Amino acid sequence: MKTDLYETKISNTRWIAYDIPANLGWIAYIVCLILIFTNEAPCSTSMMTFFGVIPAVWLLIGIGELIGERILKLDRVLPLCRLLRGFGVITVASLLGGLLSAVSFIVDLTQGHFCVYHLVMTVGGFVCGMLALLLFKGYQRKVSVE
Repeated sequence: MKTDLYETKISNTRWIAYDIPANLGWIAYIVCLILIFTNEAPCSTSMMTFFGVIPAVWLLIGIGELIGERILKLDRVLPLCRLLRGFGVITVASLLGGLLSAVSFIVDLTQGHFCVYHLVMTVGGFVCGMLALLLFKGYQRKVSVE
């Protein structure tokens, strides 16, 4: 069975420069979502906010995959399925979460409310998504293993 492997040559410095803000982004997204649903935040819970749970779950799946990759010391050379389950899922989930949060933020503004939590979720989602995308794009096809 043929397995395509993908490797990144990104420097440790650049990796850390992308990784830390991306981690802050997804953490901020999930924490704000929890605060909104526990009524700790004075924000409306529009339908878009409810849909924001889907990217949060996907984020946790992607983060779990990346943690598993690091435990197995696979974070620089990955099979395509692991690359997609890790960085691919995080990228899509973060950007979708940022978009849904932006819509929720706009809905709140049209109703005369300023919800800083939706704003933080929007920024966190887009920051995480863009940096995860840069890490994802850094992986290049390496070799095929029989």
